[in-house]
Amino acid sequence: MPDQPIQQVIQGNASDSFQACMSQIGGAIAFTTYQANKLMLVGWNGQQMTLLMRHFLKPMGLGVSKDGLALATQETVWLFANAPHLAHTYLEDQPGAYDRLYLPRTVYLTGDLNTHDLSFAQEELWLVNTRFSCLSTLSHTFNFIPRWQPSFISQLAPEDRCHLNGLAIVKGQPKYVTALGESDTVGGWRANKATGGILIDVERNEILLRGLSMPHSPVWYQDYLWFLNSGTGELWRVEPESLEYHLVCTLPGFLRGLAFAGNYALIGLCQIRERHIFGDLPIQRKFEQLKCGVAIVDLQTGQTTGLLEFTTGCREIYAVQFLPEVLCPNLLNPEHPSVKQAFTAPGIDYWLRSSTEIKDSST
Repeated sequence: MPDQPIQQVIQGNASDSFQACMSQIGGAIAFTTYQANKLMLVGWNGQQMTLLMRHFLKPMGLGVSKDGLALATQETVWLFANAPHLAHTYLEDQPGAYDRLYLPRTVYLTGDLNTHDLSFAQEELWLVNTRFSCLSTLSHTFNFIPRWQPSFISQLAPEDRCHLNGLAIVKGQPKYVTALGESDTVGGWRANKATGGILIDVERNEILLRGLSMPHSPVWYQDYLWFLNSGTGELWRVEPESLEYHLVCTLPGFLRGLAFAGNYALIGLCQIRERHIFGDLPIQRKFEQLKCGVAIVDLQTGQTTGLLEFTTGCREIYAVQFLPEVLCPNLLNPEHPSVKQAFTAPGIDYWLRSSTEIKDSST
């Protein structure tokens, strides 16, 4: 058998200003790293920052609804539901340590679609189906249901023709997507990856911007479109009518993952670990050394007000989401032993534990 890769211990540090921001922004941060196979939750317990890691195979897209989360992994999409009463009693000796507990409830076996962004639109979950160059939704019968494709994609085939990756929802409908190239051939986007990126209006199926550098993570916020011009390490704010853009900030990383909390942007930074896909990008000429982590950026000044930086074991971030009004979240992956002890139903929340379990007295 071939040797299995050794999982490196994940280590890092949060700046004092990052921890101060966590105490003030009124929510928690969730983000994924497919390179380290982790979903991470950052919270504030009233005294200090908390960081929880859960193992998943290649976690990427992360969607947030009012009472749940959706997570894309290598061959599945998981749906999690919050069980607030069980969160309070998760730790028997520390009641109230968590104010959210996300439990796995549904799994869709999609196959390896190379799913990137996930977004809820009017409670329907949309997938950026990168392998088939389209937007999709889930199905109980099929691997996916194609719902939209760029006008230049002539056929839906598992060929990653344009590297469709990002999706922004506006007024409850898919509105903007990002892709790394205007290509209709197998992996054709790779030939001009540094300057071939595009922004597309989904409703009109029209390319709005060309010449972007590996754009990711479009988000509609405060009546503007925001996205990461990842290959240059830049956060852009775009005026939707004129398409004029404002450069908000430049960070020392290949950027992926964007969310907002009040007047702050939460941005994921990646190192570039190989050259075949990410080589020869402008960001590599701007900074001698790139960072991996999550930055908090002031939208008014463009200044970084805090940084959670990973120094070993984690080199890439994909999705970043803000969980409003959440202090200290917990999430159980399907393998966690506590999943089998948690029971919820309308009006019922129950832990099946030795302290509460009725013993079987049958002979």
